[in-house]
This record gives sequence, C-alpha cells and structure tokens, in this order.
Amino acid sequence: MTNLDSKVLNIFTDECIYKASSIYSCFNGYNIPSFIKDWLLKRYSMSVGKPDVNKIKDFLQKHIPAKDDDIKNRLLQNERVKVLVRVLVEVDIKTNRYKFAIPDLGIRSSEGRVSQGLMSEGNVKTGENWGIVTLEYVPPFDNDFGYIQMLTFQSFKPYKPDYDYFCRARGQFSVEEWIDFMLSCMEYNPNSSQFDSLSKKINFLSRLMVFVEPRLNMIELAPKGTGKSYVFNNLSKYGWHISGGKVTRAKLFYDMGTQTPGILATYDFVAMDEIKTIKFDNPAEIVGGLKNYLEDGTFTVGKTKQTSSCGMILLGNVNLNSSGFPENKVYFYELPEVFHDTALLVRFHGFIEGWKLPVMQEDLIFTGYTLNVEYFSEIMNTMRAMPEYGQVVNSFLVVPNDADTRDKKAIQRLATAYLKLLFPNVKTSSDISPEDFYNYCFLPAFEKRKIVKTQLAFMDPQYARGDLMPDIKVKGYND
Repeated sequence: MTNLDSKVLNIFTDECIYKASSIYSCFNGYNIPSFIKDWLLKRYSMSVGKPDVNKIKDFLQKHIPAKDDDIKNRLLQNERVKVLVRVLVEVDIKTNRYKFAIPDLGIRSSEGRVSQGLMSEGNVKTGENWGIVTLEYVPPFDNDFGYIQMLTFQSFKPYKPDYDYFCRARGQFSVEEWIDFMLSCMEYNPNSSQFDSLSKKINFLSRLMVFVEPRLNMIELAPKGTGKSYVFNNLSKYGWHISGGKVTRAKLFYDMGTQTPGILATYDFVAMDEIKTIKFDNPAEIVGGLKNYLEDGTFTVGKTKQTSSCGMILLGNVNLNSSGFPENKVYFYELPEVFHDTALLVRFHGFIEGWKLPVMQEDLIFTGYTLNVEYFSEIMNTMRAMPEYGQVVNSFLVVPNDADTRDKKAIQRLATAYLKLLFPNVKTSSDISPEDFYNYCFLPAFEKRKIVKTQLAFMDPQYARGDLMPDIKVKGYND
C-alpha cells in the first residue's frame, strides 16, 4: 500500500474502493460503465478492498442482461424481467403516451410504454434514465398492438455526496498528491512511467473540465489508444457520448415532432467521438444552431427557445509525423468540413493536444484505493452549480480594456474548471496563493485558448495579428 493509498483510505473510508484488474474480472461478458461496476463493488464489499464476488455475480445474473440474453423472448413467455439498464423516455404527443427505449436490449421506443401513473411518481423523467426497471409484455388487445410495459422504476442515484467534506479533505493533500488522486479517480495510474511530468498529468486531467464547468466547449485530437472514448463513456451518467453515426437537428437540439428536448438540453456535456465519422443531417442548419448555442447557451427550433448549460467536446484521431507531432500544422483540418468554419471554431474555448498524453498500456491501469466512480461523478456534477469558483478567478484576473471578449471568457471558464478540479477547497482568493493560481489554473487555461487562436490564424488572416492573445495579468503574481 502506497502512502497515497493510506491517505485516501483514511480520509475517504466510506467513499473509496480498492481497484485491481483481478477484481474486475467478475464483470467479463457484461457491457456496463465504470460507475455501475464501482457501485456494485461498493455495495457488496465485506470490507474495503474485499468484495463478495459471488454476490456480485448473482446480482449481474439477475439484473444485468448479458450479451446473449434474449430479453424480448423472455417477456413473450410471460416472464416479468427486472434489469438495471439505461432507459430513454420520450413523449408521443400524437397518441398522448410516454414511450421508452432500451437500446442495449434492442427495445425500440415503438415497443415500450410507460404508464401515466409511473411518470407522475417523479422517479422517471423524459430523456435518459439509469435505473432498475421491471418489464412485462402486454399482448395485443382490440385494435392495439402488443407492447412492453414498464411497471416499476427505481432510479439509480445511490449517492448524495457531502461536498463540504470533499472540499475540506482537499486541505490534507499536497498539490502533487491531489493531482495523483484525481488521476486515480479516472482509473489511471499516476505512477506510470508515461506520466513523466506534472504538466502531462494536468493535461490529462483537462479531459474532466467539461464534467465540472457549465457550457465549456473543447476540442481534443489524439492518436488512437489514448483513452478518449473510455473517459467520456464511463465516468459519468450525466454526459452523452456520440461515436459516429448520424446527428440530426432533432437529436441535438429539439424534436418538434415529439416536442422533446434534444441532447444539448438534457445533459451536462456531449462528447462527439470519432468526429470524422459523424454525419450531420443538414449541416448548414446545425452549424447555425451551434453558433448561437456555443455563444450564449440558447437555441431556437421553430417557435421553441431552449436554454442549457451543456458543454461540448469534439474528439478525433490525428496522424503524427516521425517527430510525434500532427502531420498537418492546421489541426482543425482534421475535423470534418462542417467544422472548418472559423466563426464556429472560435466559440470553442480550448484545445487539448492529445498527442502529448500517454498511450494506453498495462502500467496505466490503476491498482489501489480511490474514490468509486459513481461518487466521483456526483462530486463533479455538484461542482457545476458552484458560482464561487468563477468569482475567485475573476478576482485574480486583470484584463486589459482592449482584450477580445471571447478570449477573456474562454480563459475565465478554463481557469475556473482547473480551480474546481485542483483546488475545490478554495472559496475566496485568500485561500490560494497567486503563484499556485497562476501555475495551476491561469497558465494552462491561457495555453489551451492560445492553441485555438493560433490555429485560427493559420486558417483566416483575420486572426493572424501580432496581439494574438490579450495581455491578461494575475493579481499578486504579475504586479
């Protein structure tokens, strides 16, 4: 047990679990995200680090459908089925019904119904729900087709974290220890030989910024095998991960047919992965909507105007040259053509250079004590509604009058995200030194925004000015 393991176990006794690849072998054959796995490990641990594998397997067999489990056939045989799954609920205005789909079970929205009574209980909502559902098949009657009925729903939200305790706990860690702790919460080994610098660790943690800061918009390009998909598909139920396929205005913004809000109005963030393979239905319409949304957090579809705090991150692969840098110096040309519009790109706040991150290898897999992912995801979700961090950032920044407003806002938001992740215990500017704020919050934020502006300058002469970035100072550090 390392010194950090001991500290985590002592401080977060009730919130931590022991992670090791041998323990996770009991989940082989089940396609479930980390926050579900960790919840089960925590639920069925006789003591910290000693899960009851037999009880976990029993739960999986009863409530988590395996890849070859034919749920529909079981329902047709008049069996009531109880499963822990992701359920998508929508309103069908034409029939005055609530419908649901369970993509992982092959159940389409045309096949599933939710009763008005169950909806009125408030546990299940339109959009995505994680929970334990009881299903039964209702055979055809009169002129109605047969359908699958949702009888009960138990929402999967097992933790209401004590955020104040989490913040106080931060004071017992050094900056370097806390950074390593955050990496372990992402299920990565901070002692890996690939994390050969503190800046590389901070750069890796940058992937969490859209989890904690509302309406933060990022781009990351990286070689294959750097774990992009894993982070955004496993660490939180509050995000939506799109990997290839077709994206429509209805899916992204608002479905006028069903009068249902889209992804941007429903989640904390949306990650568009494998961005080159995503096809956009009516690209000009979507780009127009994104320009408005990324600018002020609102969009209009028909007569409906929506407001959201959802952030966005574009994820794509990039080819590197023999020196380990992108073959094309214009990084944004690695994005699909729909994103080559500089008026759209300037609305993205920062850029993560994924080629500077470690490639997934065995020594990157974390073994030891850390927060369970479900608890960690709740902490990050809670951070989004904390305005005091932005107030601290603004109290430090000295912004010249001629600064570009978009640059200022981008740096403010990026620095706020770093402050939340690295110094959650900071409530006022007196709680952190100007030097720490500059090194760990302002400087990485400034650099990530500068990459965006530098790339825009390659694409459009409008951005190729000598004063590429505003001369923002940090009070108490640059005085």
